[in-house]
Formats: sequence, structure tokens, C-alpha cells
Amino acid sequence: MTQESAAPNTPPASQSPTPSAQFPRNDGDPQGLWIFGYGSLVWRPDFAYSDSRVGFVRGYSRRFWQGDTFHRGSDKMPGRVVTLLEDHEGCTWGVAYQVQGEQVSKALKYLNVREAVLGGYDTKEVTFYPQDAPDQPLKALAYVATPQNPGYLGPAPEEAIATQILACRGFSGHNLEYLLRLADFMQLCGPQAQDEHLAAIVDAVGTMLPCFCPTEQALALV
Repeated sequence: MTQESAAPNTPPASQSPTPSAQFPRNDGDPQGLWIFGYGSLVWRPDFAYSDSRVGFVRGYSRRFWQGDTFHRGSDKMPGRVVTLLEDHEGCTWGVAYQVQGEQVSKALKYLNVREAVLGGYDTKEVTFYPQDAPDQPLKALAYVATPQNPGYLGPAPEEAIATQILACRGFSGHNLEYLLRLADFMQLCGPQAQDEHLAAIVDAVGTMLPCFCPTEQALALV
């Protein structure tokens, strides 16, 4: 889940969530739902929730393979945001949010615009392992960008992705801010949270940033 709240500019009209999507419910509350965020949702959910827990999902790796022409880029210069790649040995850290009662329909309506309409993401059920109780996994809803959506950019060398991130800006801000906020979240999770792809892009950006703009401008981006 990687896109962000809609800017004041008028976004496309809201659509209903995909009818085939199966939204996992919390067994203790038939109206409850857990939503897993692994991109901008980790720092900016922008919907009401009852609880949140840091943790991870297994079988997926996070990749900057989705294009963004609204929040972190434009039609002419798409930004790079994250999606999940199926990977038997993968592990992706993020935050799961619990929504209950009236929060459920409001969160899904909001996320449908943010993730599906503006972002091109589909829904998928994942198993979430809370950091403080990994032996008590939860079923959660995640938004994943597949290669079939028109905004999908696919793999590229980390240096090329870093160059694209440094060049792009959208209605929610600079693409570099998105990268660094995600990196900050991973540092807060501790040494057990590894993301080599993210770390490689951050390193590449650190090398290239002085070439893109003076130090004062670079600091303003972050």
C-alpha cells in the first residue's frame, strides 16, 4: 500500500471496491478489519482506526516498481513508489491498522480512491505477524500493484530508480520525501527489519544528491 491522501486538486471520482475482493474480518468483531500498510500508510494512514500494530508479512518483498503520476510524480515524469512482489523467502515490515464498525466502510471508500483509483492497486489478503506477538498472526487486507496495471514500471537498477526519485514531485510532495520517510520507519523497527532493496536506493540517492542540487536545496527536500 503505497499511495497517499488526495491533494486539494479534484481526483477522479470514487469507485466501489473490487467486488471479488475478500476483506478479512477480525474474528472477535464481525465488523472489524485489519489493513496492512507498507508504503506511505506507515506514516500517513489518513483514516480513522481503532488500533495499530507494527509487524511484517512473509512471502513478499517490497519493491519500488510502481509508477505514480499523482502523489509523487506527474504524467510526464512518473515517480516511483512501492508494491509487493511475491517472494517465498521475502519479509516486508509495515503497520497493520484495525478498523471497526463505521470505520470499515469509510476506510475502504477512502483507500479505494487513494490506492485503486489514483494508484492502480488491487486488494490481496495477507497474513500479518505483529512485532510484539508474532505467534498470533492476523489476516489483513493489503493493496498490491500488479504488472497488469497501466502505471506499473517494473524492475530497474537501484541507481536508475534513485535518479527517477530525485527528479520527481507530485501533489503530496517530492518523491525523495517518500523514500526517506519509509527508510526512517525501517530504522525504527530495529535491526531485525531488513530491506536490502530500500537500503540500496537510499545509498544511491545519497551519492547522487549533491549532483542534483546544492546542499541548501537538498535539505529543503527532506
